[in-house]
Amino acid sequence: MSQNPSTQAVHAGEEQRKPSGALTTPIYQTSTYTFADTADVLAFMERKAERTAARADGGDLTLRDEYGRYSNPTLAAVEGKLAALEGGDRAVLFASGMNAITSTLLTLLSSGDHVIFFREAYRRTREFAEKFLQRWGVTTTLVSMDDQDAIADAIRPNTRALFVETPTNPHLRVADLERLAETARQHHVYTLVDSTFATPLNLRPLTLGIDLVVHSATKYLGGHNDLLAGVVVGSHALMNAIEATRGLLGGVGGPNDAYLLLRGLKTLALRVQRQNENALRVAQFLESHPAIARVYYPALPSHPDHAIAQRLMTGCGGVVSFEVAGGKEAASRFVDRLELPAIGPTLGGVESIVQQQALFISLDPAERAAAGISDSLVRYAVGIEDADDLIADLAQALK
Repeated sequence: MSQNPSTQAVHAGEEQRKPSGALTTPIYQTSTYTFADTADVLAFMERKAERTAARADGGDLTLRDEYGRYSNPTLAAVEGKLAALEGGDRAVLFASGMNAITSTLLTLLSSGDHVIFFREAYRRTREFAEKFLQRWGVTTTLVSMDDQDAIADAIRPNTRALFVETPTNPHLRVADLERLAETARQHHVYTLVDSTFATPLNLRPLTLGIDLVVHSATKYLGGHNDLLAGVVVGSHALMNAIEATRGLLGGVGGPNDAYLLLRGLKTLALRVQRQNENALRVAQFLESHPAIARVYYPALPSHPDHAIAQRLMTGCGGVVSFEVAGGKEAASRFVDRLELPAIGPTLGGVESIVQQQALFISLDPAERAAAGISDSLVRYAVGIEDADDLIADLAQALK
């Protein structure tokens, strides 16, 4: 039976009847799995060989593993739920979002390959490409979001992958995924989308022709700022290869974080809906305030990618970025006078969190300018508090 995302977030990936009749999927706190006798070991190895053969053909065969570095039943439940939410064949869970990104790139790329990134991608992702991948003979081209036509021009005979983040951090630029997917298909290039800011509730890249979607599950998917995890979702063939890389590199997450993620996902639809609504009201308030120089939020007609967001996204997420009039010191005074949000570097939880981007990027003005971060830029990750309270707090701080 076809289900809506809010139902999938609650039920997908989990057995209806769980061990001992429990309602909640247990935390399987184990590093290894045992066998009854030698015959049980031999039967397991035969089934494992069958699974290896099936996965080499791009298929899938469910089978428990013998060691915790490869899988865990609690992780498997989360993976099933996330695959359903994104509309993919399979999902593979990692210890962090960066671990998911780096392992995926290491799976797809070889020495001599070329990969394209948008310049506005998360700086740590670009750092991995420019510093680490370069060591192994992988070259990188950065393309601006303002010139998406340049993607086709940047593709070379050895281009293997195109990595896109949408919406971007912190200016919330939105890529035309349908167009990028078509261009990449014509040149037989894999497409990867970091959809952390969007969540599967606001955007489903796989349905638009993208090959792989990745999330820092630490953010909205977990939703409570109490875990680290990352996930990649895609076809059987690609996910089988990425899962094999995870087993070799050891990037599997722990069962406790998986359990927290499983619990957080059950309220994903409710939280994202509230954060969409709150962020839009906050963005509209800020855009009308004389002490704010500029607001970045894709649902606003003033945003450069408003039309793309309206076409591809069902909501624009819980992050609002804006520039405070008066420069760096004025922005610092504003942040310090806010009473509701904590000051910190993350987003996506039930609590609002704010940061003056320049202070978290670098203390060197030249480095901040190179990253496109103005001294007065503030990123406000809106939580699920009452919007009226958030706006009242913003108003008193600006006053």
